Order: sequence, then structure tokens, then C-alpha cells
Amino acid sequence: MKKYLILLVCLLIMIPAFVTANGAQEEKEDGKPVVGLIMKSLANEFFMAMEEGAKAYAEEDGTFELMTMGMNSETDFDSQVNAVDSLITQGVDLIVLAPADSAGMVAPVKRAIDAGVTVINFDVTLDKEALKAAGLPEEFLFVGPDNTDGAEMVGNYLGETLGSGGKVFIIEGNPGADNAKQRKNGFMKAVENHNLELLASNTAHWETEEANTLMTNLLTKHPDVQGVMCANDSMALGVVRALEAAGRSDVQVVGFDNIPAVKDLIMNDKMLATVHMDGAEMAILAFNAGFEILDGKRENLGWVQSPLILADKDFFK
Repeated sequence: MKKYLILLVCLLIMIPAFVTANGAQEEKEDGKPVVGLIMKSLANEFFMAMEEGAKAYAEEDGTFELMTMGMNSETDFDSQVNAVDSLITQGVDLIVLAPADSAGMVAPVKRAIDAGVTVINFDVTLDKEALKAAGLPEEFLFVGPDNTDGAEMVGNYLGETLGSGGKVFIIEGNPGADNAKQRKNGFMKAVENHNLELLASNTAHWETEEANTLMTNLLTKHPDVQGVMCANDSMALGVVRALEAAGRSDVQVVGFDNIPAVKDLIMNDKMLATVHMDGAEMAILAFNAGFEILDGKRENLGWVQSPLILADKDFFK
């Protein structure tokens, strides 16, 4: 009797694992590849819109099964690692990943590739040194924009508005993300291009409330500020709220991403401009690049560049 009880317990332990691993396999029986889309924070309107657009595309296309996952916040790195490991277990064909940490996500990517899963890096580049150390190509395929050029473009627009000597802040993204570094570099080019005076450059980790608090404190230290360059629009929302609370409608704000909430701010002179980047379009480009790799039509190397457009009042008219 004891032997049978032990056998029964073992079977009960194995069943959940079998069901989880078999879930994706059942979906594959109709011949459709299974794609896991891993985004950053779904509290960010940019990724909310991306998820909605990606799901609509998958439903309309009908040639693949889509699973979507996101983080609770921009610093919830562990949930991205767990998402990759979960998709590996479920046996998906393709993972499309926007890494929250460019170096930290290389190890999970390596696990996925070793398990036979194709991985596409999009939105934020994986760190080249970390890729090299993991035995992966430094030119690992990336689908996304030229963040440096985009930030310089909107930073130049602010510089032209303020004129030479304008006093500005830079509100940076997560220091662990390459796109945050690239956008800061672009802003710094604009500072140099227009002889702006940089009063402060600090991170708010992509978060609205953190940017609100940071901006409130910076206004106290530097009340003579004239412009703010925000590395994403979520942080720009927090900056605008801080300016409204301080009665500072004279300070010009630019952002990056063109989330839905920004249109009204720009049209009502609460923001000067942002960088339009279509998240759903970028995800679709990444899906298609992944399908080409699965079909043997391309290598998992290079850069598929997604477009960026300056979004000011004229853009929305």
C-alpha cells in the first residue's frame, strides 16, 4: 500500500508540469508557431498600446498564436526573467523581448536559445559585452529605433525654441537599459548643438511618480530652468504635473514615445513635443523578422530599424 501511495503522489506532482509544457504543444498541433511577446511595464501607456496592437495583428493575421507578458513596474526585472523561463518551459517557438535590463536579460536569452527557442531583441538593445561573454553574437538581431537620433531630434527642437544659453534638465530612464543611455546621449548632443546650459541630469527610472517628485525637488534647487528633456513620456507626465503644481507654465517639456495622453498636453501647450514611435508596429516588425528566421530566410543578426517622427502640434493637426 505504501508503494502505491508513493506512486500516486509522484503522478500528482508530474501532472501540472505536463499540462504546462503541453499547453503550447497543443497549440502547435494546427501548425501555427507560438510567439511569446515580453514587454516592459504594462502600467506604461506605450506598452499597453503595444500589447493591444500586437493582439489585434495576431488575430487578424491568424497564422500564429500570441502570448503576451509584461512587468508590474519598470524596475520589476525578476518578472521578465520568470517570463522567459516560463515560455521556455511551455515550448514556444519564438520569444520577442524588450529587455528591462540590457545586460541582465542576456542570461535568460541564452537559456532560451540553448533550449531551441528563437529570440528577437526589440525596443531596447541587449548589451554587446554581455552577449559576447555569453557566447552570443554581438550583432544579435535588434528591431527598434535609433534612440540617440530621436532624442537629439526632439532635443534640437527644444534648443531651437529656447535659443542659445537656455537652461535645461534631463530626466533619464533606467540606467540599466541601453535605450536610456542612448537617449541621454542624444539629449547631450542637443545641449551641445544649441549651447544650452545643463542644470541637472537625473534618472526617474521611466516612472511617472518618481519623475514628479524629482522635478518638484529640481525646481526648488534650480528655479531658473527653462526646459526639460524627458527620456520617455511617462516621466514627462510627472514633470508636467510638477510644473502645474508649481504654477510654472513657462517651462518647455519634450518627451519620447508619443503615448496617447501626450496629444492633449501638446495641443494645450503643456508639452512642446515628443518623438512618435509606434510600439505595435515595432512589435510586428519583430514578429516578421522572427518568422523569417524560423523559415530559414535570414540570420539572427543585424538591425531592423523602426521609424521615428517629431510629434509637435503640426503632427496632431
